[in-house]
Amino acid sequence: MTSIHSNIKTADLSQYGSGSYLASDVTVLLNIVDKDAVADVPVSQKEALIQSGQRHYSDMLTLEDAPSAMHEQLYIEALEQGKVRAATDITNLAHTLQQVFQSNFNNERPLILVSLVRAGLPIGVLLQRALATANSSYSLPSVHYGVSIIRDRGLDPVALKMILNNHPHSPIVFVDGWTGKGAIYQELAHSLKAFSDPNHPNFANIFHQGQDVIPLLTLADPAGVAWLAASIDDWLIPSGLLNSTVSGLISRSLYTEPELGLHRSVFYDNLISADHSLAFIDCIDATRRILNTPLKCLPTHKQPRYQTADLVDKLAAEYNISNRNRIKPTIAEATRAILRRDPERILLASAEHPDTILLRHLCTQRHIAISVLGDKILPYQAITLIKQRATDD
Repeated sequence: MTSIHSNIKTADLSQYGSGSYLASDVTVLLNIVDKDAVADVPVSQKEALIQSGQRHYSDMLTLEDAPSAMHEQLYIEALEQGKVRAATDITNLAHTLQQVFQSNFNNERPLILVSLVRAGLPIGVLLQRALATANSSYSLPSVHYGVSIIRDRGLDPVALKMILNNHPHSPIVFVDGWTGKGAIYQELAHSLKAFSDPNHPNFANIFHQGQDVIPLLTLADPAGVAWLAASIDDWLIPSGLLNSTVSGLISRSLYTEPELGLHRSVFYDNLISADHSLAFIDCIDATRRILNTPLKCLPTHKQPRYQTADLVDKLAAEYNISNRNRIKPTIAEATRAILRRDPERILLASAEHPDTILLRHLCTQRHIAISVLGDKILPYQAITLIKQRATDD
């Protein structure tokens, strides 16, 4: 890593944008490229290329359209239904971070929040705002970045090196929205392995909670892999129902070889009129400011528990799936898979759960089979199985 990036010195990272968030909310370390420079690959073609191994998913993009009126309405209902829970969870996460780190920080040595693009971005922005609330008991100096992580290819090493060079004395906490199977946790752990030697100059930036502790924070952690999470529930996180229009209008990231620079992304300027990114943040943030529930210090975990690994194994065997990437658990991941991929069927714990209304609506619209399996798939409320387009192996 050092040889590739030895030319990266302390730089002014403010030259990088914040998507459609405020500049004070986040600095997104992505190389924004023009939509016209990216091949718009139809979903069915993309699925065949991915599953046959001809192309990696991070080499292609299916450009997003604005959500339908029904989709928008269901998002608005989810936000109304979930805003108090989301605000409470953010408050408890901020309070716990403050309790863990309070004695170590000042403006010269802030806590560094690194959100994993894209699902982590809204959660990181909410945390950044919470920690910046001057009159709260959980205020803490922090700086927030958005960084790409790609399954099989890892965390963007160029972006991480830029952050480390700019904040050599600050601990980093990685932020994601939720966990599904724990694949991103494993990707993160693999990417950070180079820092796990206590003699590495950046060891303390990463492994401040212990030599093997990956400091991953999530809003929800059904997979049981996060160091810190507000809950292990699979619930209707409102930001999980939309893609770019709740994630700063930023596309899913595209891989770039490290010697060529940062991972790439598209900014969907054509979706500005449909963008909820700032409105989502403002809604949850305003709700947080008027909460009067007692603060709760959340538990932290030194090691992943992988509490759903056996369930995923059973489902893979039952549905004859050898490639686990075709199994997309959690309401948020199941919904995104329907919007971005080519699903074979949806598994639900309940036929009537209010948190899966959008999912069920999309299934009806696209004639996707639904299997209601009850307690068998808990703690997940929903799982999408991606259609097999080619040989898995």
